[in-house]
Amino acid sequence: MDTRRSWSGSPWEERAGYCRAVRVDDRAWVAGTAPFADDGSVVAPGDMAAQTRRCLEILTQGLADVGAEPGHVVATRMYVTDITLAGELSEPHREAFGGNPPAATLVQVAALVHPDVLIEVEAEAVVRDR
Repeated sequence: MDTRRSWSGSPWEERAGYCRAVRVDDRAWVAGTAPFADDGSVVAPGDMAAQTRRCLEILTQGLADVGAEPGHVVATRMYVTDITLAGELSEPHREAFGGNPPAATLVQVAALVHPDVLIEVEAEAVVRDR
């Protein structure tokens, strides 16, 4: 069994004992990804579209680190603190996956890791040799 892991460098990974992405054989998972900048600040407080784009940038890098890409993603789960802003995350999600849209779940939650975080995204992928 071939296992690969990647870390984004987030302090949360070490504190909580997880990694950004894991791939086992042809399956890959990306942990819940919040819209943090490299300096630890929250990207674009109040802007769902910008936060979604940042989450998907981090998620895409996690995939790449384990040899996967957005076209391999078969499912995403998005957790938001305000479901009324859901329309604002649609375009960034569609742009990220292009002609290979995954199954997607959207759930409203009471809170996320920081009060300014509006969204967290996780993904599952299946990597097939072409």
